[in-house]
Amino acid sequence: MKKHLLLLLLGLVCLAPLSAQETKEDYLRRYNNLVDRVGADGLGVETLLNKWEAAWPEDVNQLLARFSFCFARSQSSRVVPMEQERYLGNPPLLPMKDSLGKKVNYFEVTDYDDALFAEANTAIGKAIATAQNRLDWQMAKISALMAYEKEKPEMTLQELKALATFHYTRKPDWVHEQLGTVTPEQFEAIMQDYCAALFRINTPTSLEAFKAFSEHLLSYKKDHPLFMDNLGSYYLVKKDYKKARKYYDQVLKKHPGDMTALKNSLLMARALKDVKLEKKYLALMAAHGETETDRAGAQARLDAYNRK
Repeated sequence: MKKHLLLLLLGLVCLAPLSAQETKEDYLRRYNNLVDRVGADGLGVETLLNKWEAAWPEDVNQLLARFSFCFARSQSSRVVPMEQERYLGNPPLLPMKDSLGKKVNYFEVTDYDDALFAEANTAIGKAIATAQNRLDWQMAKISALMAYEKEKPEMTLQELKALATFHYTRKPDWVHEQLGTVTPEQFEAIMQDYCAALFRINTPTSLEAFKAFSEHLLSYKKDHPLFMDNLGSYYLVKKDYKKARKYYDQVLKKHPGDMTALKNSLLMARALKDVKLEKKYLALMAAHGETETDRAGAQARLDAYNRK
């Protein structure tokens, strides 16, 4: 009898830790409550994450929380004086002048701890592997990488290309926390947002990445006006007006009201001081401009030229 009682008690001792183990939902609730109070990398978050990981190492919410923690913890900022007007597409925190009256702009620069960023990247990669159709997770990974690489988004370009290839060849049913089910049009708009982000960084490497990614998208979506406009804008910045006009004119042939192509073509014509070319685009703007102000302004300028 004593032997059976002892075995029963031992069984209860072994079972007690399992019955008291917190569920994944418990950890998620505790994590959200803590982050609401102290932030993604605040006091106590790492301790909670370590316990959560030990209990539920494959829990996708734990992986996402680890990504947020490590990415936030990896960052530090400093204020740096620069002569340029913008840094990574952003205006200065504080424009000032030095003792000689020379303009100096002060920009906030974010630095990253490589080891912590690598840990963040590993965590979000594991999360994505559990659900490759989660576009918001894919975007979180790419946006973090873009911030980390700053003016040289080389790995970012490769990730973007891989994402576009996955979309056009595998045709996944994308899901996004805010958007719900993602339509093909929404996906392409998101890709264009990344193109715009690369363009705004405005460094030699980022501009080449902007061009390369736009060309990659066009390899799957031939003659897409957004991506064609991108190549026109690339060559416009490079002041290769012949190539810029080639792309803009291809867009305007099918979409005469495309405002990016119209406005940039007018800028190009004025830069060339080519009145005949400007009149061509003014006529298109007068007929297809997006707003009444655009149409009226274009018509007034066209009339002024025709009166000369």
